[in-house]
Amino acid sequence: MTPTPQIDHYRRFLREQRGLVFDDYTSLWAWSVTELDAFWRSIWDHFDVHSETPFEAALCEERMPGAVWFRGATLNIAAQALRHADAADAVGHPAIVHANEAMLARGELGEMRWPELRRQVGALAASLHELGVRRGDRVVAYLPNVPATAVAFLAVASLGAVWSVCSPDMGPVAVLDRFRQIEPRLLIAADGARYAGQDVDRMGMLAQLLDELPTVKDVVLLGHLDAQADPQRLAGVGHGGRRAHRWETLIANERLRAPEAVPFDHPLWIVYSSGTTGLPKPIVHGHGGVLLEMLKGSIHNNVGATVETGDRFHWYSSTGWIMWNCQVGALMGGTTICLFDGSPAGPKDAPDWSTLWRFVALSGATFFGAGAAFYGSCLKAGVEPMRHGDLSRLRAVGSTGSPLADESYDWIWANCPRPDGQPIWICIISGGTDFAGAFLAGLVTKPLVRGQMQVRSLGAAVHAFSEADEQGHGRPMIDEVGELVCTRPMPSMPLYFWGDKDNERYLSSYFDMYRGPNGEGVWRHGDWLRITPSGGGIIYGRSDATINRHGIRMGTAELYRAVEAHPEVLDSLVVDLEYLGRPSCLLLFVQLRDGLALDEPLRQRLRASIKQALSARHVPDEIHQVDAVPRTLSGKKMELPIKKLLLGAAAEQVMKRDAMANADAVAWYQRFAEGRA
Repeated sequence: MTPTPQIDHYRRFLREQRGLVFDDYTSLWAWSVTELDAFWRSIWDHFDVHSETPFEAALCEERMPGAVWFRGATLNIAAQALRHADAADAVGHPAIVHANEAMLARGELGEMRWPELRRQVGALAASLHELGVRRGDRVVAYLPNVPATAVAFLAVASLGAVWSVCSPDMGPVAVLDRFRQIEPRLLIAADGARYAGQDVDRMGMLAQLLDELPTVKDVVLLGHLDAQADPQRLAGVGHGGRRAHRWETLIANERLRAPEAVPFDHPLWIVYSSGTTGLPKPIVHGHGGVLLEMLKGSIHNNVGATVETGDRFHWYSSTGWIMWNCQVGALMGGTTICLFDGSPAGPKDAPDWSTLWRFVALSGATFFGAGAAFYGSCLKAGVEPMRHGDLSRLRAVGSTGSPLADESYDWIWANCPRPDGQPIWICIISGGTDFAGAFLAGLVTKPLVRGQMQVRSLGAAVHAFSEADEQGHGRPMIDEVGELVCTRPMPSMPLYFWGDKDNERYLSSYFDMYRGPNGEGVWRHGDWLRITPSGGGIIYGRSDATINRHGIRMGTAELYRAVEAHPEVLDSLVVDLEYLGRPSCLLLFVQLRDGLALDEPLRQRLRASIKQALSARHVPDEIHQVDAVPRTLSGKKMELPIKKLLLGAAAEQVMKRDAMANADAVAWYQRFAEGRA
């Protein structure tokens, strides 16, 4: 029996506790972005968030950036998660279930119960405090997607220290580009990781990192590959006599430290922009804003407390992607989370795109999310998920990172369970690391239209704006493609960028194009968006990677849908080279299935598909076969860096190899650029 939708619980709360009745989602959304104070206070009360001290109001001062929320409130995000421990454990629900590649191969599922999560968090917090970690100190981590990482985050947050994490697939340059900016006090790291069937030892790299991070006074080693890994290899007489500690010793501390209440806007974590074209932006979010955004997101994801719904939430991610933060965020609502540490494609020498589906079956996940490219890969590999395990508990499939191709919708509906006899709900979201949330999201009670995100998120005043006039004013449009903007503040928007003098980088990143009627800031996200008459949204790609053909501007997503519908094409990248005083040149790069070659008949079929889906003017001037499409660690196609490379920039100036998922792919484009030059 499918549980009552979370949106219905919320609407009932508004009716019974606020006397508010909304006929449809459109009117509910309009209220949520008009009455910001009332809306965000309703989220606080609906989820019974606790403050240790009285507070004034939800929205105390409205401006963007710099809105003041819940002045006077004190809380801690770790306390919000751990408050669910007793009720969940009483009926046998764990906090975390998990597996790595080796465990999955054995059909083995690990489990951490809520009391043990609470004990480890309290013990580690006490140990870190004894080592001198205090409120505001930065604690950085180099850890895989395992329960220990969630424990470390909650322990750091409970002290009021500031968390930041990189995944072990990131190289030393990418890690140092991030951590050096924030001057960390302590590092928690694994000795290595296993990915795609291969062990990657990181002890040598950890020593290299520590040599470049002089502010680190203590390092904690998690023996992930080797339980006996010696942390003293990382101790040093330099940098003030750095001390090294074993993870197991710190979590065995018998003195437990409870989370301490901090102000609503106290820094929680530092996350980073992709960093493929320059130093990553170190984005600081606060405890209260993240907490409210995560709880509100559970309404859109239709994920509730496990004691009430039986929900188990899995969104495949490395620790270096914001979706890891969002997955751990499900603990704030009392939901069991499912962590998989490994490659979604199985062993490198024998790819297996059924891997995550087997984990979904093993873990009993009710919600499974992944990047859009994952589903396209499953489709082209011919995966039949229900042949690889019992997926009967699965009620929803989530997607983000890039637009989901129409063919992927059909593949999901054809190959996933049909809860209550209906096609499985596909929850498509679009948002960003920037504010740790979604601007466009799903709604389980609304019909799903292929190619569209169902709704604008509650509390997110999102519009598609026309080009800015001379005063910086834009016009909201319906059923036209424009810049994705947010015209009113949200609690989870950045507090600031770390080390950003006078907010210069923050302002130039989001507030350099549009102004409101009274000169106030308007957030420009950098995506092309069309709001449909029914209230849905379609993302057409990044607005800084636009195709401009004969004056007609077009995002790249539609072209990718047309190209990647061909079974021969695994991936694709399009670049519009605009030369001053010369006609533009539209280049399409395609990665084909193993053993296939790009011949003239396939070129003609690709051109015909693009002409039919877009227009004759969007047919590429050239189509080339490539080994791979360069992507960031979060899976985004690197359109703009490749465009700059082909326009003559040096590769090292426009991209950071350690911030890429497949840095070796760049070599082909470098040779191609040199040949054209």
